[in-house]
Amino acid sequence: MIVVGEETCRQIIGRPEAFKAVEAVFAAMASGKAYNFPVIREAIGHADALYGFKSGFDRAGLVLGLKAGGYWPGNEKKGLTNHQSTVFLFDADTGKVKAMVGGNYLTAIRTAAASAISIKYLARKDAKVLGMIGAGFQSAFQVRAALEQRNFEKIIGWNLHPEMLPRLEQTAHEAGVPFEAVDLDRIGAEADVIITITSSFAPILTRAQVKPGTHLACMGTDTKGKQEVESELVAAATLFADEVAQSITIGECQHAMSQGLINQKSVTPIGDVINSEHPGRSTESEITLFDGTGVGLQDLAVASAVVDLAIAKNVAINIEF
Repeated sequence: MIVVGEETCRQIIGRPEAFKAVEAVFAAMASGKAYNFPVIREAIGHADALYGFKSGFDRAGLVLGLKAGGYWPGNEKKGLTNHQSTVFLFDADTGKVKAMVGGNYLTAIRTAAASAISIKYLARKDAKVLGMIGAGFQSAFQVRAALEQRNFEKIIGWNLHPEMLPRLEQTAHEAGVPFEAVDLDRIGAEADVIITITSSFAPILTRAQVKPGTHLACMGTDTKGKQEVESELVAAATLFADEVAQSITIGECQHAMSQGLINQKSVTPIGDVINSEHPGRSTESEITLFDGTGVGLQDLAVASAVVDLAIAKNVAINIEF
């Protein structure tokens, strides 16, 4: 069994490789060549943690496996990332365990890759202002990936706890882009692209706050009950998702769905746009929304890529199992 630890993952795979892997697996999902298994995600009744499993199979690449992990909200105070996970890959022909891969860094870059893919295919070409709602660990990854998709001239940000905003400011500074902390009204009025990356269970952004032509990447809702934007905003947008089934049950679209404001056909897999089966944005004035619930196949795709890189670079640990 091959073992690739967290630090090795950080050293050998970056945004370009993650973007390529996630884009390819989204396309495979939309074409029916890859599929996710039902998600298990539960509150464990300890440390306020959410824990679960995401898994799937990509027939095209023969990638089979699962990610085990979850969210521990108190970890940052302990010097750890709130999201903790490990990816396991199995041989598709025999079922034998193939690899164990650290999943924390990979979760961060695959999540950022998903929102970046949505910006590539759905945001207006002339988008200049990036709005960030959320300033946790994942936010820096989101900003760096987004900046590679459009020529953003400014970043504006809001966080429930303003003392965390220096993370966004520092990330913007490193990229040479001005940053300003603003209120939610200004986020909606000024931003051409808005990324939400929070753990909220109540809507933060409203329909009335968002201007025409905005692209939203809602990346924080991945559990029953979570919500980052109000249902009326979801209903007013042209909707896309990593996976429709997850979007309407545990993603940002779950609330608009339960309220009867949208139906399953309202949501298009982003893979259809990648595969040129759907045009994506059709007007400059429409609001587009990508519901990034986070699917197991994203994790398996980047984990498989990192295993290949580790073998090629001779940094993989091989143990008998």
